[in-house]
Amino acid sequence: MSRHTPVMAVMVAAARKAARGLQRDFGEVENLQVSLKGPANFVTAADKKAEKTIFEELSKARPGYSFLMEEGGVVEGSDKSHRWIIDPLDGTTNFLHSIPHFAISIGLERDGQMVAGVIYNPITDEMFIGEKGQGAFLNDRRIRVAARRELTQGVVACGTPHIGRPGHEVYLTELRSVMNECAGVRRMGAAALDLAYVAAGRYDAYWEANLQPWDMAAGIVIVREAGGFVSDLSGREDMLGTGGIIAGNDVLRNQLETVLKRARAKG
Repeated sequence: MSRHTPVMAVMVAAARKAARGLQRDFGEVENLQVSLKGPANFVTAADKKAEKTIFEELSKARPGYSFLMEEGGVVEGSDKSHRWIIDPLDGTTNFLHSIPHFAISIGLERDGQMVAGVIYNPITDEMFIGEKGQGAFLNDRRIRVAARRELTQGVVACGTPHIGRPGHEVYLTELRSVMNECAGVRRMGAAALDLAYVAAGRYDAYWEANLQPWDMAAGIVIVREAGGFVSDLSGREDMLGTGGIIAGNDVLRNQLETVLKRARAKG
């Protein structure tokens, strides 16, 4: 898919434009590590600046579309059937600590269904894209979810609830169970990239609770277009509503859901 559809071209261009600022800001973060207050304030400013760039680019290209953004919240447009769901900097803690694992995430929802997604890591220059019916791609190379059929051979990604977030005890119960059933567990700190890595076959499966819609929106469509399956933690498709997600190929997503349900029941 070297030639993007018009809407995908708009999304990719917006991500690349916002990325230029984030690349510059990421270089500055290392210089600020000596100041306690400096980096956090600086990263918040970088986040907002990237979001403003994306908002302006998408508004110009598709006037009237609504927005749901991490920083700017809801912006109602005249077009009620289309909504952009945006996280300008997923992996803020990584960014703050000069860890080059973060991403811009832009999803497009049409009539309540995710139809297009872009996840871009500006430091590795990896652009993951997916559009309904068009397939999923990493830098114009077709990607597919991993083909493994046994969780015991799989690498599973997850998210850890940090300070002030709910669900620590439940998570530890789940983690213990998953660790006993798979080849390895990874926690990298950027939900959008976790989903992109599942789509690219790097991770075999992924689960997390208490996410926001902008963490998942783009990744949902990219995983599906890579031949994967996505559900919430109850096996339904209300990821954006419940904040929970399980992703993988058809077999491993089912196996992981079973392990997690069993863990919560024992809880």
